[in-house]
Amino acid sequence: MGTVAEVAAAAEGADAMARRRAAAVAGHRGDVARAGAYLDDVEPAVRASALRALERAGGLDARLLEAALEDPEPGVRVAALELAANRPDVAPAAAAARLDDPDQRVVEAAAWTCGEKVSAAAGPADPAPVVAALIRVARSHADPLCRESAIAALGAIAHPDGLPAVLAGLDDKPEVRRRAVIALAPFDGPEVEAALARAGKDRDKQVRAAAAELRGPQTGATGAG
Repeated sequence: MGTVAEVAAAAEGADAMARRRAAAVAGHRGDVARAGAYLDDVEPAVRASALRALERAGGLDARLLEAALEDPEPGVRVAALELAANRPDVAPAAAAARLDDPDQRVVEAAAWTCGEKVSAAAGPADPAPVVAALIRVARSHADPLCRESAIAALGAIAHPDGLPAVLAGLDDKPEVRRRAVIALAPFDGPEVEAALARAGKDRDKQVRAAAAELRGPQTGATGAG
């Protein structure tokens, strides 16, 4: 039998799980009022569930999502970013603002969301500010997963300003180099071809394979006889 504190913690955890389930059920039932009641829950996981439930029930608006992007808990901010990706009523700038987040999980999600929103047909008239923020992450963020995510977003957006940062990713860690090769797909020109040729000789097998796939069959690579 546990201590009083342990028993209380277990009971609190079970109660939080029950509230998460209640929020999810409300979403499936289309009960906007009940799902929204959990947005201010003390448990971050319940707040995140409430956001998803409201989206499912058709009651999530841009105001609520943008407020959730400022939630003190990273997990809630990540959930809000994931939902914002397919919401035209949430400006790309709102997602780009989270590229400076102190939590690397949020930065990864923000980069992905930026790529999804700006590469869409309904992207902003001037994507340059979002691209500039992604370039900063791709070139200088301490976490390689954040750099990788930013490079992927730059490839999805395919803005010419992002090309130098994608090319620079070919000198990063192996997982970033692989992503950089894939991100070069929408770009063309001599420097891109030269970069792919160099990547084709990379010490990492997966980088070489990605480069070979993009370059296609190379004439003259083997002799006729």
